[in-house]
This record gives sequence, C-alpha cells and structure tokens, in this order.
Amino acid sequence: MDTPEPSPSVATVPPAPTLADGTRRSLDPAVVDLNRDVGIIVTVFTSSGFLIGIGILYLASDAQRWVFPLLLFAWAAVTAALVWQTFRWPEIDYRHASYRVDPLGIEIARGVIWRSVVHVPVSRVQHTDVSQGPLQRRYGLGTLTIYPAGTEYARVDLPGLPHERALAIRDHLLPKRSDDGV
Repeated sequence: MDTPEPSPSVATVPPAPTLADGTRRSLDPAVVDLNRDVGIIVTVFTSSGFLIGIGILYLASDAQRWVFPLLLFAWAAVTAALVWQTFRWPEIDYRHASYRVDPLGIEIARGVIWRSVVHVPVSRVQHTDVSQGPLQRRYGLGTLTIYPAGTEYARVDLPGLPHERALAIRDHLLPKRSDDGV
C-alpha cells in the first residue's frame, strides 16, 4: 500500500527558535538611537558649560587677549569630538556587542578596542534584575543585570535588549528548583 505524498500546498513550518539555542545575537538596533540621544544630551550640557565658563573667564579675568581665542579653539575641538562620538560611535559600539544564551548560561561579548567576553553559568547566578530608564522605555529597551556568585564580576550588565527579551532571559537564568529557604 502506497502512502500518499504530502500535498505541495501544505508547507512545513520550522519550529520557532528558542531563547537558549546558543545563537550569538546582536543587541536591538534601537540601542544606536538611544545612545545617540544620550550623547546629544551630554554634548549639549558639556559644550554649553564649557562655553559659559569661557565667557565668565573672559568677563572676570585680566588674562592676555591671545588666551581666549585659544580657549575658543579648545571648546570647538571638544565639541567636535563629542559630536563625532554622539553620531558615529554608537554604530561602531553596536557592531561589537553581542550575547549568546544557551541552557548552561549566558555569554556577553563587548568592546571595540578592548574586547571582553564574560560567561555566566546558570549555576552561578544569585539573582537578576531588569531595569528601564525613561529613554530606554521610549525605545522599548531594558537592561538585564546579573549578579553571579564567586566571580570577580559582582555585577554583569547587558543593556540594549528588547524589554521582553530581557525578561525572558532573566526567567531563563533563574533557578528552576524550589529549595530556596526564603
């Protein structure tokens, strides 16, 4: 007896990927915009404060006239560096940050110049937190904070995750046993 072939109109759906599948993932791309917003705030306040300080120094000082153009040049250089860091650096940093969750724990890789890879086994996780600041909430992002036991890292942060994914990773890292005496 022949078994019928599956109908070509019925497509097989691959299983949905699980959270702890060991795949290296990038942070949410919205983290670039978030870091740019933070950079704009820092640049405006730092540049304004520096310029106001130069103005006060100009009005209240008897310094040589050549000092103030030099200070204005320094202000322009610092402001230009901050603008570059605000608009270019978040993309570079994003490309060099990733994480991987597997059944045994989480591995976080970061760093452009100095790379660091931190692996936190599930067996070492004491507790975890997920937090959101006001700007993170605007972009739907959160920061996963892991507190491992017995390592040099008393706290491991992973910012730039979608908030729902941060909550899911937190739940994955929590102990599955109920022998906690508290």
